[in-house]
Amino acid sequence: MKFNTKTIHGGQEYDKAYGAVMPPIYQTSTYAQSTPGGHKGYEYSRTHNPTRHALENAFASIENGEYGLAFSSGLAAIDGVIKLLQPGDEVISTNDLYGGTYRLFTKIFERFGIKFQFIGMENASDIEAYITDKTKLIWVETPTNPMMNIIDIKSIASVTKKYNILLAVDNTFATPYLQRPLDLGADIVMHSATKYIGGHSDLVMGALIVKDEELSKKLYFIQNASGAICGPQDSFLALRGIKTLHVRMQRHCENGKAIAHFLKTHDKVDQVYWPGFEDHPNHTIAKDQMDDFGGMISFTTKDDSYQGAVHVVEKLRLFTLAESLGGVESLAGHPASMTHASIPIEERQKIGVKDSLIRLSVGIEDIEDLIADLKQALD
Repeated sequence: MKFNTKTIHGGQEYDKAYGAVMPPIYQTSTYAQSTPGGHKGYEYSRTHNPTRHALENAFASIENGEYGLAFSSGLAAIDGVIKLLQPGDEVISTNDLYGGTYRLFTKIFERFGIKFQFIGMENASDIEAYITDKTKLIWVETPTNPMMNIIDIKSIASVTKKYNILLAVDNTFATPYLQRPLDLGADIVMHSATKYIGGHSDLVMGALIVKDEELSKKLYFIQNASGAICGPQDSFLALRGIKTLHVRMQRHCENGKAIAHFLKTHDKVDQVYWPGFEDHPNHTIAKDQMDDFGGMISFTTKDDSYQGAVHVVEKLRLFTLAESLGGVESLAGHPASMTHASIPIEERQKIGVKDSLIRLSVGIEDIEDLIADLKQALD
């Protein structure tokens, strides 16, 4: 089954009760039993819910996995992955990543004896120098947030297989429409399904997808024991979002390309970070592991100041100044004061997150309107 068909039918079946085409919203906490332990597969909705179950099947299908898990947020999903580890274990993570992930790693899990190393992963061979006998997990974002760096998943996977280390990939920016990390050797794929998968800025959710049965059992146990599950209403909305993921992503990519090229030629813009440019570091890897280059773009203004960046984002009219990304509407953000404010300034600056950096989530509006909005704000 091809991807565009999977978004509509993958992992899905008609409702067994009445043949409903869309899985019903099972807004219930518990289920009647005919005898103690005698039920129809569902006993309590923290453990299982038919609407969430349908969504988890869809997650697995579009990522070419076998098992999907839906969580209450992307950070709840990451929390579930780190709970696979023990005190004393070590994690190697890319040094350019979402601020909430960095905060979870350093402010929560470091206190429980898990060590995190944050390194550049643009050259996969550099990772081996950081691996010890305590390293249990490599955490990758690609494209990275917000600098749009590209990491070679297949090469990283060859290293993790050599040392018997888990490889988890945050695939939020790319989505399975563009990139399928499990096919490239990853063990776990994570999504903030709040973003492109939901696609309409009306839910908060996280997802994990795996192929290995034993790994799935450990994660299902953590999901149930910790209880960070999403509700049936949000599950229904995410299922609806998946059904249009392919058509939305096509337009996100088209608009993103046009805006990236517009920004690169604008006299008020300094650097544009978008993996579709031939001079982008690891562009050839992006071409190899992605089917297109997405709708996320970061850029800096030539005056290279906090005030200059803030002025631009405040003057935008169609681009909404807001956190998050991946909705049908275009958003603009200032990472240093918004999504990445939890990362210390010295760490931000090491990876290029300047005060003048602006991050765009390019929506699916008419491209001429979007370019006109950016032009008037920059001018």
